[in-house]
Amino acid sequence: MTHFGGGGSRNTSPLGRSGSRNTSPSRQKVIKTKPRGLDEEMVATFSKAIHLDVQMEDNIWAMLPEDLLNEILARVPPFMIFRLRSVCKRWNSILQDNSFLKFHSQVPSHGPCLLAFWKNSQIPQCSVFSLPLKQWYRIPFTFLPQWEFWLVGSSGGLVSFSGFDGLAFKTLVCNPLTQTWRPLPSMHYNQQRQLIMVVDRMDRSFKVIAASDIYGDKLPTEVYDSKLDCWSLHQTMPAVNLCSSKMAFCDSRLYLETLSPLGLMMYRLDTGCWEHIPAKYPRSLLDGYLVAGSQKRLFLVGRIGLYSTLQSMRIWELDHAKFTWVEISRMPPRYLRALLRLSAERFECFGQDNLICFTSWNQGKGLLYDVDRKVWSWIAGSAFQSYNSQVCFYEPRFDASIH
Repeated sequence: MTHFGGGGSRNTSPLGRSGSRNTSPSRQKVIKTKPRGLDEEMVATFSKAIHLDVQMEDNIWAMLPEDLLNEILARVPPFMIFRLRSVCKRWNSILQDNSFLKFHSQVPSHGPCLLAFWKNSQIPQCSVFSLPLKQWYRIPFTFLPQWEFWLVGSSGGLVSFSGFDGLAFKTLVCNPLTQTWRPLPSMHYNQQRQLIMVVDRMDRSFKVIAASDIYGDKLPTEVYDSKLDCWSLHQTMPAVNLCSSKMAFCDSRLYLETLSPLGLMMYRLDTGCWEHIPAKYPRSLLDGYLVAGSQKRLFLVGRIGLYSTLQSMRIWELDHAKFTWVEISRMPPRYLRALLRLSAERFECFGQDNLICFTSWNQGKGLLYDVDRKVWSWIAGSAFQSYNSQVCFYEPRFDASIH
């Protein structure tokens, strides 16, 4: 999760211009268009040649067997399905049917997305950017209660928030696609905590880990288990001087950066215990963020240099055997200059499945880095331009249960 700021931007996409000249030998009519979603916002310039609509008999579609319709819908991009709910009562009910959810759980994931959440006149707003489709989709978030809450994160199709309902500290979990939510029971020590949510798709359950109190109070670590619907108490994190409140979770372990003792604090979800990892930080590191990669990969992202002189943004990976950080990539200077206009400007970053997204408070777009492909790319959109936007990676799934 991160916060964004920035000014407006003008959409110069050529998609707004009508017409296209076809130079192919077949001289078939080509139409420049864009996929339709639910109040989507275009952020990438692309065009797609399509053939004219083929007329299909309505009665054939009306008589499709339900299992065949479920299998077809399960392969449609989730945001398209979300819009199809309004086609008819039958299709709306199918999307909540166990048979459809079974097919949906067996098809490959849609792919990584970015979820942006903000409030406009106290009304929750949400837009999701699909990386495979290169397109923004607006999702209604008025189904959430009118509480003062903020984004915690996302995992396995679920999104979690925490905040105050006017009386006490609350944590809630929702599925944006099914428009369902529920509050979690109160913690044993119910006050504002560092939280992270983890979904186990195989077990069809999720857990929420509450680490230290943000005000520095030493409280026992608490873990919520959706199968038990309760919080359990575990070891209190040893006294440390944390670098930041940012956490990363990978391979059933939670990591935090520490200054004293220098290195990392690691919480093992299977044992409920904390351990210290003496991994020294790279020399001249100005600021660092832990980012979880796929499987056991843990990354450190930060600037090297001095605030008043030339800097470079680098990415390291933890060598779990030697407890050392190994440099794996550097941000090209032209991207760093565009991301951070001032040497002392703050930036944020977060990641998922070897993708890392960078943002800065004065930038109206995000910078995405694919660790495996070693490719840098910009992502723009009005969701990045709201001063109170909170963003995280998100995997859209209809079969993600809030229970």
